[in-house]
Amino acid sequence: MSRILLMLLLAAGASAHAADYYVAVDGNDNADGTQAAPWQSVMRAQQSAVAGDTVYIRGGRYVYTAGINSCATRTDTVNAVTLNKGGSAGRPIRYWAYPGETPVFDFSAMKDDCRVKGFNVTGSWLHLKGLEVTGVPQQPQNRLNHESWGVWNSGSHNVFEQLNLHHNMGPGLFIKDGAYNLVLNSDSHHNYDPYTSNGAGQSADGFGAHIKANQPGNVFRGCRAWANTDDGFDLINAYSPVTIEHSWAWQHGYLPGTHTPLAAGNGNGIKAGGYGGKYVPNGVKHIVRNSVAFDNKAAGFYANHHPLALDFTNNTAFANGANYNMLGIAPDGTPLNLGNLRNNIAYQGRLTVHAEGLDMAHNSWTLPAPVSEADFDDVSAEGWDAPRQADGSLPTLRSFHLRPGSPLAGMGAFN
Repeated sequence: MSRILLMLLLAAGASAHAADYYVAVDGNDNADGTQAAPWQSVMRAQQSAVAGDTVYIRGGRYVYTAGINSCATRTDTVNAVTLNKGGSAGRPIRYWAYPGETPVFDFSAMKDDCRVKGFNVTGSWLHLKGLEVTGVPQQPQNRLNHESWGVWNSGSHNVFEQLNLHHNMGPGLFIKDGAYNLVLNSDSHHNYDPYTSNGAGQSADGFGAHIKANQPGNVFRGCRAWANTDDGFDLINAYSPVTIEHSWAWQHGYLPGTHTPLAAGNGNGIKAGGYGGKYVPNGVKHIVRNSVAFDNKAAGFYANHHPLALDFTNNTAFANGANYNMLGIAPDGTPLNLGNLRNNIAYQGRLTVHAEGLDMAHNSWTLPAPVSEADFDDVSAEGWDAPRQADGSLPTLRSFHLRPGSPLAGMGAFN
């Protein structure tokens, strides 16, 4: 091997080496970013991190009192943390909780008099894991805006894993734009927007994706949304296909932690489409599968005036205002029943709404005998918020798992 070739190979190996950096509550942004001398802020870590690097964030409470920009107007938006530096294919920049520790990003002390993004993620090929995000505020004296956001994304190929998003005055996580983003094994709960301009509770979803056209591949997998004042998952105004799978949504449309209904809170578990009640010719098909929705004020699974049939497969709904609401919209703006439903289970309450005339063979409500408690190991509505497993996957419950010999075999989220 020539000396020049050897030098090139050594240089390539050195450039490919991934670095580890550290952030801690008691760190110093003038330090070296090592485990012994950590930085204090994620944005300082971003200055040094490049594709393939990992930023480990130590446990503790990271308290923010102001955004990195100021409110130019009372309807402006400020960002507390902006991640605008991307990784590359196969070499993301990782912002991970230090193993065994929980970093809590608390934005409740911010007093900026406009909308707030806790994490403003505009870069691509990023991986956020194990972070807790809470307290993203609205200001009571400002009723000019809609929601603020816990995590707001417009990048692509990002992974949001094992996030705990709660008590924010708006959605826990919102995908505004970007393609091939994965929200994995994350929780969003007790989010409430009391000062939204069109009514308290109107815009605090657990998760949302309102993406433009030609932004495919966005997926919510293994996620839980509960006790949010609007919807658990909301795909309104999404012009690219989204998949929601192996996810749970319950107790939406109420004052968090109660069954006191909020007039402005929509209260659907999984709102799987729609374009503001209007027909659009370029609507897209979303997929909802192997998911559970229960105890929601309105529908468990809702088509929301979507202009084409959405796919709902192997889902379980119980004790919602309506378990499956397939209200679509025709080109002339009139209501139309639309939906592709296969292998779904509905139990208790109103089973379906706006489903007449649809091809719904092989769903629980099309069987000769009605669903009963005897079909399941358990029918409890308790324990769904239990701690996740060590790898971040959903807790193991027996609720609504089918008993051997049930005629519902092959149906539902736990078939």
